[in-house]
Amino acid sequence: MHAPGHPGIPPTWTSSAKDVVGCALGRPRLWFTTGFGILNEVYYPRADLPQIRDLGFIVADGAGFWIEVKRLEHYRVMLPAPGIPAVEVVHRHERFELRLRVSPDPRRDALLVDVQLQGDPALRPYALLAPHLGGTGNDNVAEVARHRGRIVLWAEQGPFALALAAADAAQGEAWGRASAGYVGFSDGWQDFDRNGALTWCYDSAGPGNVALIGELPRQATLSLAFGASREAAATLALASLAAPFDAAWQSHVDAWTEWHRALRVPSGLPGAIRDEVAVSAMVLRVHQDKTYPGAMVASLSIPWGNRSDDRGGYHLVWPRDLVESAGALLALGQNDEARDALRYLIATQHEDGRWSQNQWLGGTPYWTGVQLDEAAFPVLLAAALAERGALGGVQVHEMVRRALGFIVRNGPATDQDRWEEDAGVNVFTLAICIGALVCGAGFLDEPARSIALELADWWNDRVEAWCAVTGTRLAQEAGVERHYVRVAPVPPGAGEVRGCDELPCDERLRLVLPVKNRAVDPRLPAREQVSVDFLQLVRTGLREAADPLIRASLAVVDRELRDTTPSGPSWHRYTGDGYGEHADGSPFDGTGQGRLWPLLTGERGHYELAAGRDAVPYLEAMLSMAGPGGLIPEQVWDREAIPERRLHAGRPSGSAMPLVWAHAEFIKLAVSLPLGRPFDEPRAVRERYRGPRRVPRCACWTRRLPCDPVPEGAVLRVCLPRPAIVHWGVDGWRGPTDTPTRDSGLGLHVADLPADGLDSGQRVDFTMQWLDSGEWLGESFHVGIGPPGARS
Repeated sequence: MHAPGHPGIPPTWTSSAKDVVGCALGRPRLWFTTGFGILNEVYYPRADLPQIRDLGFIVADGAGFWIEVKRLEHYRVMLPAPGIPAVEVVHRHERFELRLRVSPDPRRDALLVDVQLQGDPALRPYALLAPHLGGTGNDNVAEVARHRGRIVLWAEQGPFALALAAADAAQGEAWGRASAGYVGFSDGWQDFDRNGALTWCYDSAGPGNVALIGELPRQATLSLAFGASREAAATLALASLAAPFDAAWQSHVDAWTEWHRALRVPSGLPGAIRDEVAVSAMVLRVHQDKTYPGAMVASLSIPWGNRSDDRGGYHLVWPRDLVESAGALLALGQNDEARDALRYLIATQHEDGRWSQNQWLGGTPYWTGVQLDEAAFPVLLAAALAERGALGGVQVHEMVRRALGFIVRNGPATDQDRWEEDAGVNVFTLAICIGALVCGAGFLDEPARSIALELADWWNDRVEAWCAVTGTRLAQEAGVERHYVRVAPVPPGAGEVRGCDELPCDERLRLVLPVKNRAVDPRLPAREQVSVDFLQLVRTGLREAADPLIRASLAVVDRELRDTTPSGPSWHRYTGDGYGEHADGSPFDGTGQGRLWPLLTGERGHYELAAGRDAVPYLEAMLSMAGPGGLIPEQVWDREAIPERRLHAGRPSGSAMPLVWAHAEFIKLAVSLPLGRPFDEPRAVRERYRGPRRVPRCACWTRRLPCDPVPEGAVLRVCLPRPAIVHWGVDGWRGPTDTPTRDSGLGLHVADLPADGLDSGQRVDFTMQWLDSGEWLGESFHVGIGPPGARS
């Protein structure tokens, strides 16, 4: 009999608050998560494709008493050892104890759940499954049927199918009554809610948002398997049940134990921190795909996932997150895995040298923004591997050349900062790009090598000119004169339309910079917005920890963005951040209020380490912010507790958990402790900029962000997208001269004008004629000469 209620209520995903994530280390292409003491999203055959919403349990006596165990919220999660994702969950109630053990089949695309119910003998467990095949709760078909003499709960949608089979202790038939239904109308939960027992026995439901339920004996083993057809899934499920659960469990535990033995973890770490390093290493390993080795999704979760059926979530690859995570694998001595990440990045680089903002594992773009740091991060990964002699023959020269070409053609301003929001010059992005230019230059031939280094010197010299401001309200409140801002907008007229920077820095920073996702006061002057991004200048080796402007900016952001929670200190991303729950704790819905980010606690720990201070308290704070299984969330709650929404100060909010990037940050900070410096500080950058500030030989002029003035003694380098003759003169076109451009090898054509022979107060006038068309630009540019070290 077909269930009524087509098509069911609109589907959603489950909460992003995970307790454990896991996978088998061998052949199976299956990943799982648990939360609230039950199994939720399971991914197959790739780490970006969730196939179920959850697999939970109801305990009932058939006489009116029933309870869904995920709502008990009185459970304990245990692992055999830190970082071994074989999960044991014990739910306790005054009438029963339900013990669940979860382990992948080490050889099949199947997940095993051992179920043991103790207590009142009148009680029975019921498995409740919500398929989301193909990454959606729509158009699923469910059926209770017999397969080769055994009852199997089936679901199909498009090219995907699942089968849920069960066996008792003697490996015989385990299912009692079973039913398929439409969620919200005729599913098993609705049956219990209305009738206090499983009374409906529908054979099928769908297409639509469907669910399956089945009665189990007090001791049973479930096998949830996936395949290209329901018969294929059923074959795998039943084969998994043909061997004892304990054999699969032990094989899984042994494989992970052996993997952990190969990690290079510093000795002498405090015990709790060492345990969390193991958990974090496991999180990084679990988030790696098997079809696309080296690819890692940002999180096996969907922030505030129980709002919608959107598959995207964080089941995507962000190049920045991937490199940050690969760096942590490198810190643990996992060179092969870090090298695989680099090879994946080489394969997914666009022709123009950039990478997608984020993408599905196969390389198809998801969001289409351009973030300059994401073009630079892969270069830093290649350099980090090369620095440690771990490239292993991977050819990176062409990748580096194309990436640096994109950076020099489009920088220093970015269309989006690392938080995927505003355009302009951002200190974090700038630091990463300068680092990539310096590190990447070592892979280049001349003249590209010298041009990359000289551009890095120029950008490094301009950081404060572009991104620091004086006399703000924030500065006055913190008792300092000057500080870095979050983003310096590109002034009107800059770019491909106009060529003159008509606004000095201080006026530019008075421009309004919108704050994304913010419901109130979304437009603030750039000079009134700060972030912790400037700390990357120290971590990359461009500035000393004791630099006066760094310390002044710390005073500002600690006053503006820092909060101390019961778990320890943490920071908001930037002034007016709106990505987080509303004030009443309701989920982010396009607007909200940004909460505290544990990974920023880790970034501050790296700074404190570089400053010669103790970084252990920052590791301890991150550990205290983790969930019950040691998973570190994207954000933690920063206000008074709202228990009914499960929000407590310093504890995970409804954002992504785990955030792989946060676990990578924890690992790198722990590994950095005995080094006394950040593990990922590029050696080439530190060596180039150690000591007195390097004076740039060239002032680099581009139409995207022109320079004015040029410091006295510097060459004026005009950088153009096409071959040209630069026609130029001095102080009103006196002594006009033609200088042809030369190919930089990076997709730019450059002409060096000998402004180093001019005195402060003079001016260079120039225009250009394109060689490929013979046309004149029809516009003139004028750049003044300032005193030595002049900064616009």
